[in-house]
Amino acid sequence: MGQQQLLLIILGTIIVGVAISVAVLMFNDQASATNRDEVVTDLAQLGSMAQAYYRKPRILGGGGGSFSGLTMRMLTSAPANPRNLNGTYTLDPDPVSGTPSYVTIRGVGTETGNDGVNRVKVVMLVYADSISVDEASTN
Repeated sequence: MGQQQLLLIILGTIIVGVAISVAVLMFNDQASATNRDEVVTDLAQLGSMAQAYYRKPRILGGGGGSFSGLTMRMLTSAPANPRNLNGTYTLDPDPVSGTPSYVTIRGVGTETGNDGVNRVKVVMLVYADSISVDEASTN
């Protein structure tokens, strides 16, 4: 009878250990997904500000139908690379030169991304009339 009880205790310990490790993995995945969603929301807000710059006449400090001259400082009151609790954001290139049809805004989150090594990364392409996430560059 003693061996049977010992076997049940060991089996119970193994089951509890597996359950705890699965719960930790699920928590980490959820934290990563939440951080990615927050970074996308911040990028969408910055993207709408970039579109406002595009539409605003040059005489009022906008691009007058162009992204040329746009800087991250124009989109936020923060320095060149603004950050918040969700991540750090950059405009590529900063300042925008020429007459590109879109601008790229990158966000690097605070949680580990899908690859399990690097932080969450989201790349947003901002056009004059739309905003899209570059899925190929997202971690």
